[in-house]
Amino acid sequence: MTPDSLRARVLHQDELCFVIDKPAGLAVHKAGRITDHLELYLPFLGEPDGEPPKLAHRLDRDTAGCLILGRTPWALKRFGQMFAAGHVEKTYWAVADGTPEEESGTIDLPLLKRIEPGASRSSWTILPDPAGQPAVTDYRVLGTSADGRSWLELRPRTGRTHQIRVHCAAIGCPLVGEPFYGPERLPPGNLHLLARSVAFRMAFEYAPVGAVAPAPAHMRDALSACGWQGE
Repeated sequence: MTPDSLRARVLHQDELCFVIDKPAGLAVHKAGRITDHLELYLPFLGEPDGEPPKLAHRLDRDTAGCLILGRTPWALKRFGQMFAAGHVEKTYWAVADGTPEEESGTIDLPLLKRIEPGASRSSWTILPDPAGQPAVTDYRVLGTSADGRSWLELRPRTGRTHQIRVHCAAIGCPLVGEPFYGPERLPPGNLHLLARSVAFRMAFEYAPVGAVAPAPAHMRDALSACGWQGE
């Protein structure tokens, strides 16, 4: 990623934060064998004599769309408080293989991270389990295709790892391109999941912030087949 290509992905910028359009396939930070990640490029957004912005939250490697970066220590602390309290409104778009039985509803399934016996700590999966952490996702069907796919709007009330992906699979609607939770293990890099928008207000003395990410190229055909009319 070049300085210009990263700056072209800035959706919002002010003295406290950036919101950028993270590309699918790019991890946000180093983990395991990942060597190419977003944090390497954040200095491109920093002032010449200042610190680069830092991650205010995370997105899965294969998820595209809105990612918030804090520019000051106060902003990063404030975002931590806001995410914990559910004061950052997040909306996702996804294309799923299958259509939910109801046009809208709530998926309330606790999720548990499981490390396989004898495996390294990097070999894990997320499973619905009553012993797991509470996880709640609201969904709405925005459109369907002739081949049985659905275009979903999803609003997670909690922020568990892989929450949307596991919840959709649990109701019989795994996401298109799903490498882990679908009926077959597909190569990573084609997940049809977009962090479509974020909305928040840092404090009463600051104006509300809203940002919307465009549909990425790899999702456009599937979205169009489900009735999407473009941006």
